[in-house]
Amino acid sequence: MQEFIINMINQLGYLGIFLLVVIENIFPPIPSEFILIFAGVFTTYTSLSCFSVILYATLGSLVGAYILYFVGFLLNKERLKRFVDSKIGRMLRLKVADVEKADTFFVNRGNKAVFFCRFVPIVRSLISIPAGMSRMPLFRFTIYTTIATVIWNFVLVFLGSVVGSNWNHVVTFFSNYSGLVRVVLIFLVLYFLFLLFKRKKF
Repeated sequence: MQEFIINMINQLGYLGIFLLVVIENIFPPIPSEFILIFAGVFTTYTSLSCFSVILYATLGSLVGAYILYFVGFLLNKERLKRFVDSKIGRMLRLKVADVEKADTFFVNRGNKAVFFCRFVPIVRSLISIPAGMSRMPLFRFTIYTTIATVIWNFVLVFLGSVVGSNWNHVVTFFSNYSGLVRVVLIFLVLYFLFLLFKRKKF
């Protein structure tokens, strides 16, 4: 996986980042953390810029989110659960519980679920499906998804640019403590959001 991501970015540049992020959004088991941190590392010794990396990664996230949104638009929850529980769904490491979690969170929290779930691994992709199933207005879906995605992408790309040549250590750390790292990243993003919105009504 590591070599595939590096080769895609190395050979295709921004297009590679765009395609990788689209794939990551459609197939949640592929970690966006690796893709975006590697992309950030590339900005330290290639002509890639952080701004453009974030831009193309955000566009890729939107395309992936739209695909799942329209999947949800065409499906109902029971059909989706049957697919997730099928052989293909299990090959993609999807779980019925994740679908239920995303759907329940969306129903209980309303439109804000689309925003906050973009910071939760696996659910960040699946939340687009109940949004489509509930016929959430596409413009509103786009706004919430874009804002959350830009924040997530910025944090990870910036981290990669800071790490730079020490990326091997980061890969090792991710491999050994991926669960912990995800929790820390989510905490940092949520803390950033708290500072940003503490005096505003979201």
